Amino acid sequence: MTAVHELDQIAPEGPMWVLRDTLAVTGRNLRRLLREPEVLFFSTVQPIIFVLLFRYVFGGAIHVPGLRYVDFLMPGIFVQTTAFASTGSGVALADDLSKGIVDRFRSLPMARSAVLAGRSVSDLLRMVFVVLVMVAVGLAVGLRFHAGFFAAVAAVALVVAFGFAFSWISAWIGLSVKSVEAANLAGFVWLFPLTFASSAFAPLETMPGWLQAFARATPVTPTVDGVRALVNGGATLRPVLTSLAWIVGITAVFSTLAIRRYRRIS
Repeated sequence: MTAVHELDQIAPEGPMWVLRDTLAVTGRNLRRLLREPEVLFFSTVQPIIFVLLFRYVFGGAIHVPGLRYVDFLMPGIFVQTTAFASTGSGVALADDLSKGIVDRFRSLPMARSAVLAGRSVSDLLRMVFVVLVMVAVGLAVGLRFHAGFFAAVAAVALVVAFGFAFSWISAWIGLSVKSVEAANLAGFVWLFPLTFASSAFAPLETMPGWLQAFARATPVTPTVDGVRALVNGGATLRPVLTSLAWIVGITAVFSTLAIRRYRRIS
């Protein structure tokens, strides 16, 4: 057994040790993000471009009965934004792996869970920031929260939770491919069909039957529908519960896979 693995085995795992080390790793990730403001900049510019394109270029061609298109569009944009932002988790972990930073962490007498826990907490805070920026953009282009303040807060919370769940998928990918370029490309390969083949940008009724079946079977559509109901009013129970079930399931499965993958890294 290598020295790294020996230290990994004796790393403290008490609650206070885990909390301390998690906060330390979270702080490190946030400081790194502040030193690279272009990452935050481009992660918000891309969804703003989508907003402008769909709001002012395609919006006039997409008709949603009984609802302004901007009120239909923005919940989909919120979900798409956090889904795309989740790729940053895998890219950051792949970058740390390629630079030997993960090995350096594992050589320290620190909680084994702190690296991934700190990454998830910093990603959660990043998701909150990005979503709040997109809410401000939505309000600027005419979005209104028709269901009230508390429903709006619930919508934001659901969007952030969805992005948090997807960040664990990205983390598992980043730990598996070990290349920044591969992690970046792998993330968007599966995210594009999931987000665009959903109810995010157009009603499902306008799609072919086979595509409707695919869209309804993914976690994106119920999440978009739940956020849309919380923003505009309407039946929220079924889509929100379905979305929460997906969020819990994805988080449980892929956090387990990511942790196992992390422990196997030599």
